[in-house]
Amino acid sequence: MKANLAVNCKNIIKKYPMYKGNFDRLKGLLLPRYQPEEFVALKGIDLQLSKGEILGMIGLNGSGKSTLASIISGITYADEGELTVNGEVSMLSASAGMDGYLTGLENIRYKGILLGFTQKEINAMLQDIIDFADIGEHINLPLRTYSSGMKSRLGFAISVHMDPDILIIDEALSVGDNSFTDKCLAKMEEFKQKGKTIIFVSHSVNQMENFCDKIIWLHKGEILGMSKPSDILKPYCGFAREFNAMTNDERKIFHPTLKQYQEKYL
Repeated sequence: MKANLAVNCKNIIKKYPMYKGNFDRLKGLLLPRYQPEEFVALKGIDLQLSKGEILGMIGLNGSGKSTLASIISGITYADEGELTVNGEVSMLSASAGMDGYLTGLENIRYKGILLGFTQKEINAMLQDIIDFADIGEHINLPLRTYSSGMKSRLGFAISVHMDPDILIIDEALSVGDNSFTDKCLAKMEEFKQKGKTIIFVSHSVNQMENFCDKIIWLHKGEILGMSKPSDILKPYCGFAREFNAMTNDERKIFHPTLKQYQEKYL
């Protein structure tokens, strides 16, 4: 892997078995030859991301964005292909890497330990994390009592103060209020200035347009295109409007291309 690459994906394929019920799942465990129907979430993804780049991932629900982000972060694994990651990765979704029965304070220590920090290092960043999250007395309550917004606040605060080389943000900013979102975007800009690598999974076109260096458009587990935001976002928005107006039968047989929608909307 080249020294300047942060992430290198080669022919990444991910499949999930589609069990019809518990009996079907039991057959899968006990019968080696039993092959349930599979859903292919990623179909041969090739992606290279240089150090310091800000990559946006866009696509409809079920397109494979979160699956690819989870594979890069190490939360799940590809069934086929090669993945090389150069640096420490931290993934932020609403409650990634946190325990619902621990308090917010305990979750800070818990996640810090999982990431290899010493108690001394965790103590040094503890107050900064608490101040950034700004959830008041809830920091001493179990995570399962939190709203989605509070989980997002705490998760983001922990992730950015752990100072990873690669930060993956999976829809986490969509559940916070506007003031907190602005604070998060400012922190991400600070990361960008430090040369950190960021993967930004979102449906927010405006955030991506102003922040990302390049965008990949995922559809049904495939990359339709990768380019600068101005070449991708308008065609994608046009496609999304048309796709949402289609019937289910029309959606099943429809195969868009980036060139098709660039010619139509640019």
